[in-house]
Amino acid sequence: MLFGTEDDVYAVFAVADEVRELSKKVVESLHELGISRTVMLTGDNQLTAEAVGRQVGVKDIQAELLPEDKLSYIKQLRNEHERVAMIGDGVNDAPALAASTVGIAMGGAGTDTALETADVALMSDDLKQLPYLVALSRKALRIIKQNIAFSLGLKLLALLLVVPGWLTLWIAILADMGATLLVTGNGLRLLKRKKNRDEI
Repeated sequence: MLFGTEDDVYAVFAVADEVRELSKKVVESLHELGISRTVMLTGDNQLTAEAVGRQVGVKDIQAELLPEDKLSYIKQLRNEHERVAMIGDGVNDAPALAASTVGIAMGGAGTDTALETADVALMSDDLKQLPYLVALSRKALRIIKQNIAFSLGLKLLALLLVVPGWLTLWIAILADMGATLLVTGNGLRLLKRKKNRDEI
């Protein structure tokens, strides 16, 4: 911002959003979890964006973007990578959130448009929930695959026991109840993730 008259400039003010203290550690945690590339898309000017990027540890910075520019860049990233997650909270982020594989909106400060467009809404502005979210979703997917494989395997085993006539009603009931209990118990392992939520 410039302060002065039509002929002379008396002062120049540079204004930037305050960087959250946890931002750098969150980015590092995401990289440790295997997130191969982090990109900052912003409407701020290039110098401000680069200064913020250096503070948080993001090297790929795209600045001075309009909403359609963010959308185009997300589409480009989707062509280059199998999956792309977009995190945003403003109206300007909504098109890019919709175009990403997974759109994540910051619930506390997020606009209604961003919250409605996103696939996931964090119910607060706590950035350390991001690595927790990634780790939890990966573990949930692993458990779902394990449960499906176990259930199908048990049904196949029961089917094979039918052929020689070894499958009795009681064995079938025990196998079905046992499968239900084991699948439920395996799913309950997700509750352990709550203990590690505040590690960052």
